[in-house]
Amino acid sequence: MKFKLKRLELKWVLYDVGNSAFTLLISTIMPIYFNYLAGNAGISDVDYLAYWGYATSISTVIVAILGPTLGTVSDLKGFKKKIFMAALLVGAIGCIFLGFMSSWLWFLLIFVIAKSAYSLSLVVYDSMLTDVTTKDRMDEVSAHGYAWGYIGSCIPFILSLLLVLFYENIGLTMSAAMSIAFLLIALWWLFLAVPLLRSYEQKYYVSAQSHPVRSSFSRLGHIFRELGNNKKILFFLIAFFFYIDGVYTIIDMATAYGTALGLDTTGLLLALLLTQIVAFPAALIFGRLSRKMAIGRIIMICIAAYFIIALYGMGLNEQYQFWILAVCVGIFQGAIQSMSRSYFAKIIPANQSGEYFGVYDICGKGASFAGTTLVSFVSQATGNVNLGVGALSVMFAIGFVFFILADNKAKEVSI
Repeated sequence: MKFKLKRLELKWVLYDVGNSAFTLLISTIMPIYFNYLAGNAGISDVDYLAYWGYATSISTVIVAILGPTLGTVSDLKGFKKKIFMAALLVGAIGCIFLGFMSSWLWFLLIFVIAKSAYSLSLVVYDSMLTDVTTKDRMDEVSAHGYAWGYIGSCIPFILSLLLVLFYENIGLTMSAAMSIAFLLIALWWLFLAVPLLRSYEQKYYVSAQSHPVRSSFSRLGHIFRELGNNKKILFFLIAFFFYIDGVYTIIDMATAYGTALGLDTTGLLLALLLTQIVAFPAALIFGRLSRKMAIGRIIMICIAAYFIIALYGMGLNEQYQFWILAVCVGIFQGAIQSMSRSYFAKIIPANQSGEYFGVYDICGKGASFAGTTLVSFVSQATGNVNLGVGALSVMFAIGFVFFILADNKAKEVSI
């Protein structure tokens, strides 16, 4: 039976299409422009990769501190949309400012602010899943979000790519082309957020017992204490921390990695565009597969696939190998993201989705603290970026073990 999105579900999915353009910008054009700025400042390829990784890690620390707090506040009646809109505006405006930076250091500082705001908007956005759909539709709605996000984000990306590749032919400088590209991405992101902002209503919420912020801190502390008693959620979050950090490290640093290896820039961008195209049908197929196969088993298959992908990255030194990597990532990327989101939404209380997704996003969406730090440290310590990428296999192995523990606990509870 064909799955059809309802109106509110469709508007929720549209925001995935909007914010995915910024995700694609981070993993493709943005690292190349930073490489251009860093190269002008005399920074080596190894240090360039490391600085980019450290900036991403700093952003993750900011989200780890603010995410749970803002997520908890967003569970209060009327707060979810306000916090979502504030994070959206800071992220989009930051994206615009990035196009006007000529200093590599200022570029990194604005990048940290914009990426942090983007990730915080996703803390609230993910928690909206419980409001916009029902539990029996979550897997496929979540899958549609990622699927259409992948293919939809290709539209502004292709336009930006044409500007970046052919800026001289149309009489622009590299800096001017980048400014227009970043502006285009920001406007796309904002425009596709409007339908959700106009229609979303917070169905599940909690009442503040005292001052909203003070009450939120109290409830957040209660959540962390409760995790010790709820092993299925605790083990899942530990597993998610390791395997999704590995996934987002690959997404965030793929272009930086290929650039550090000296691979052709145009080829890298086209390969990552292929990742988006492959991810579109793959995410939908896995979403449909969730009707017939346990979602836990699907996630385990994806984690195992990423373990192999990380090992494959250790031997990567040719352009065609990067294309193979791009296709493999595309097949499993959407599935592991969307299935993890809906799996978590099903095992948490709906009226506390904001605070739980705040904790969830410490580990996840747009964040890759452990992974980027690991890649950066190993790359600098050994002078070999391949070994840095290969080290990610350890994270997938740990994530796999803890997910098995979490899934077994979830099955025990449901029996």
